[in-house]
Amino acid sequence: MSDNADHAAHGSDEAPTGPIKTPGQLIVVVVLSFLIPILGIILLVNFVDFGTRTAAGSDTLEPQAVALRIAPVGAVSIRDAASAGAPRSGEQVFQAQCTSCHTAGMLGAPKFGDAAAWAPRIKTGFDALWHSALKGKNAMPPQGGGDFSDLEVARGVVYMANHAGASFPEPAAPAASAATAAAAASAPT
Repeated sequence: MSDNADHAAHGSDEAPTGPIKTPGQLIVVVVLSFLIPILGIILLVNFVDFGTRTAAGSDTLEPQAVALRIAPVGAVSIRDAASAGAPRSGEQVFQAQCTSCHTAGMLGAPKFGDAAAWAPRIKTGFDALWHSALKGKNAMPPQGGGDFSDLEVARGVVYMANHAGASFPEPAAPAASAATAAAAASAPT
């Protein structure tokens, strides 16, 4: 009976018709009626405001990118031994290359200064140690993987062996040896 009274008060005897049946639906429709146009405006502004954007990897035709791709893979460097400067000392060779394995004893390398590990190697003599270093041995590549002259490798071997108890003389540079021999020959006796 109260339903009839409500319908009579509004001037209608039938139930309300239309897509919105509850107050919750009305709230959702009102909120969406504001959000959808605002979202459309934001998307339109972004589309118009921002210029053309390049996609990832679209700079492949830039001059710098082309030059980088066609650059030579390697280069040949011809060095004159006399103009390369003084040969490095044994300590410099050790610090530059040998320390990576011989400080930690990696892959069976004798540790720097470990007299017990170096003793059997020192007994074989300087030439055997030097040729092992030049040609490589076990996991050690030739020259320990470095780029040194034979004299520099010899100095590195002497430096490491002498710190483990050997008493090998440090090899002198060939030019210095020749100059010393010439000076000794010309000196009055």
